Amino acid sequence: MRPLLFITSNKNKASECKQILASLGVPVDICLKEYTEVQRSNVREVAAESARMLSRELSYRPFFIEDSALEIHVLRGFPGPYSSYVYKTLGCRGILKLMSGVKDRRAKFRSVLALVDSSDRVHIVEAEVSGYITLEERGNTGWGFDPIFAPLEGSGETYAEMGPQKNRVSHRAKALRKLAEYISSWTQG
Repeated sequence: MRPLLFITSNKNKASECKQILASLGVPVDICLKEYTEVQRSNVREVAAESARMLSRELSYRPFFIEDSALEIHVLRGFPGPYSSYVYKTLGCRGILKLMSGVKDRRAKFRSVLALVDSSDRVHIVEAEVSGYITLEERGNTGWGFDPIFAPLEGSGETYAEMGPQKNRVSHRAKALRKLAEYISSWTQG
């Protein structure tokens, strides 16, 4: 099978996905490319529409993109599909300020993968991890909102405190495992 092509403008995400897929035995090439990310009310629609737009530009198949969303319960799912923009403008400190004095700190991290196959069909794979927003930034590894998100399943560490363990338990790792299972069904069917 031809290697999957992962298209992203985020070097951290590229590295993380390559490591995770390599551990699953899935060959992947990385294409660092800026592309217009459509704005929709949910991350699934963002990923699907962005993949469709890219499929009109690119001839290489199969390829996939990934979009993630931090969804904070008390903020009604905000920042959700706007997570990247919110991180760039408010950052972790801005989210912590929004959450100042809030007791309900439940949150989810969601990963949506949109795979375009050789027939130009878009397949969606998604996964989420429930957790909470910490009271302060913790940890030196990771990127994005990693220093303020701690998954419920675990020792209370944030993604940024986990180091390589993050690539086994994160929302993105779960979605990539589902993608690997889906792709293996191509070769078996």
